[in-house]
Amino acid sequence: MSVLPGHRLAVTFKDGSSGTLDLSSVLEAKDAGIYTALADPEFFEQATLELGVITWPNGADLDPAWIYEETRNRKLWSVPF
Repeated sequence: MSVLPGHRLAVTFKDGSSGTLDLSSVLEAKDAGIYTALADPEFFEQATLELGVITWPNGADLDPAWIYEETRNRKLWSVPF
């Protein structure tokens, strides 16, 4: 997993499949709950991979199975908030 400009993340799975997550919708979300902090670019860049799960310091995370399913058939996935 690597952080890209524009609130995006590049992901690659063990089977070699890969894709890009576009999380820029968090910038316009009215109530993204725990994900609201991701609107701050400096905070967003603190994304890490813990046991296969993309996480941030405030406890926000993204389900790897959901990411895999959404990026398997399309290489760019706009994550809804």
